[in-house]
Amino acid sequence: MMIRTPVLHQTHLLVPQEDHPQTLKFDFRLKEQECVSLVKKCKTIEEFRQVHGQILKLGLFGNSFCSSNLVTTCALSDWASMEYASSIYRQIDEPCSFIFNIMIRGHVKSMNLEEALFVYDDMLDRGVEPDNFTYPALLKACALIPALQEGMQIHGHVFKLGLVDDEFVKNSLISMYGKCGKVRNSCAVFEQMDQRSIASWSALIAAHAGRGMWSECLRLFGDMSSEGCRKAEESILVSVLSACTHLGALDLGRCTHGSLLRNMSGLNVIVETSLIDMYLKCGSLEKGLCLFQRMAKKNQLSRSVIISGLAMHGRGLEALKVFSEMLEEGFKPDDVIYVGVLSACSRAGLVEEGLQCFERMKIEHGIEPTMQHYGCMVDLMARADMLDRAFKLINSMPMEPNDVLWRCLLSACKVHHDIELGEIAAKKLFQLNSDTASDYVVLSNMYAKAQKWHDVALTRTKMVHKGLTQVVGFSLVEVKRKVYKFVSQDMSHPHCDVTYEMLHQMEWQLKFEGYTPDTSQVLLDGDEEEKRQRLSRHSQKLAIAFALIHTSQGSPIRIARNIRMCSDCHTYTKLISMIYERKITVRERNQFHHFKDGTCSCRDYW
Repeated sequence: MMIRTPVLHQTHLLVPQEDHPQTLKFDFRLKEQECVSLVKKCKTIEEFRQVHGQILKLGLFGNSFCSSNLVTTCALSDWASMEYASSIYRQIDEPCSFIFNIMIRGHVKSMNLEEALFVYDDMLDRGVEPDNFTYPALLKACALIPALQEGMQIHGHVFKLGLVDDEFVKNSLISMYGKCGKVRNSCAVFEQMDQRSIASWSALIAAHAGRGMWSECLRLFGDMSSEGCRKAEESILVSVLSACTHLGALDLGRCTHGSLLRNMSGLNVIVETSLIDMYLKCGSLEKGLCLFQRMAKKNQLSRSVIISGLAMHGRGLEALKVFSEMLEEGFKPDDVIYVGVLSACSRAGLVEEGLQCFERMKIEHGIEPTMQHYGCMVDLMARADMLDRAFKLINSMPMEPNDVLWRCLLSACKVHHDIELGEIAAKKLFQLNSDTASDYVVLSNMYAKAQKWHDVALTRTKMVHKGLTQVVGFSLVEVKRKVYKFVSQDMSHPHCDVTYEMLHQMEWQLKFEGYTPDTSQVLLDGDEEEKRQRLSRHSQKLAIAFALIHTSQGSPIRIARNIRMCSDCHTYTKLISMIYERKITVRERNQFHHFKDGTCSCRDYW
């Protein structure tokens, strides 16, 4: 067995100090039950020391009932001291499984996770057989370390002892495998369960959420509901909220919000903040702001979420207002808050305000800029076509710039057609051995825009030789509480025929508005007709066409993308919002665009 044998430190028993005037009065003839009652009533470690001392004086320590309660109170109470509990534990000649279980739980509770494994080793060495109460806490320790190998060994022990049918043990196994990144193992344990409780579903959904498998989270939530488990736990609903947040599934997020209100007597700050985050990242800015304003208690995290959310929606001035109000209320900002503030300035084009906040962060609040803060400043300058200034800032940093900063500069060089500086940024990226396909793609696209087809071919060839694969762009759209995925030139979708028919109708309407496809966005050396055809089948356009067919007139359309939209899709979507009188919200990786009546909330600055 690879679980290590514990090293028992030779420390003295923590003997209580001499009585003082306020010492509790004891009758030396107290029975063991009365002593145990006093042990349980201890509110502080000082009171506990006194009771412990009296138990020693009365000679009751050898009584298993008394010693077990001493260990339990010392290890699990609010004022718990695992050092003290360990000293008592080491004085017990023959601890039973109950005491071992308490020590394991105590170490996990106080996050002494390896010590929990040591106690388990000691338990096995002494020949004490573990029971079903041993493994949930032990597996939790493996999950938190994380220690997959030890967890798998413990799974083997569970099997040998015939405890595999215990619901609590199985739930702990599901959670352990999930947190150790082995979701398939979690699923295998779950599938072997004859009866599945809410806690079982919660563990499985959390396992998928921990690995970012958001679509699977929603599928499992649907399966759980279909099996009759209607009253979901708060933890399940928070995982589902996270899935909705990442997938942009606002309708399902609203339903989850309703379930929380029906099932919980009151929402804590963490859940309220998760709801705000979900609404903001699903495009419902007004609802997120409303929830934030109604919060009884606002903490640092909730303010950070709302500032970052406003930044994503291009509402920089409002983000700065929330920040000012926070300072007026006496809250001291941290480095995370400032990332949100600087991002808000960057997205809204508030260059001077961003520069002032950067200086204020250093001088007034004594926060040393991190790589993230420099990244925000480079983005701020690069978006505003201050590429030389952004380059100088990168070179003046007190730390070595990372790939994120060079990638930000490279992307801006593509937007502002600065090939010379773009080549420098790309060279720096390649020197860092980042080996990311998107870097080669951006560089080749920059060459393609300049019609340098030889350089395009060389860049693409290097990418192929390195075995790098380009990330496929896609768009997600939510229709009737289901999320549909489209990729460019998609011919495999079940609703392909009607979607393309709708595209033709949209293009016909666009001609009357003077729309001409911007074929410069098609970075291939081909004829104009081929470029127009490829442009017309971008994933965002397919998602809009599908939504127009399957949603009612006037209802909003919400789309989430994994990569930045091209300028043609931006122009196209503005016109479609006017022609079909729809509000269309498009979420890129870190920015929202709200299209309405032929305009966009970004004011064409993105």
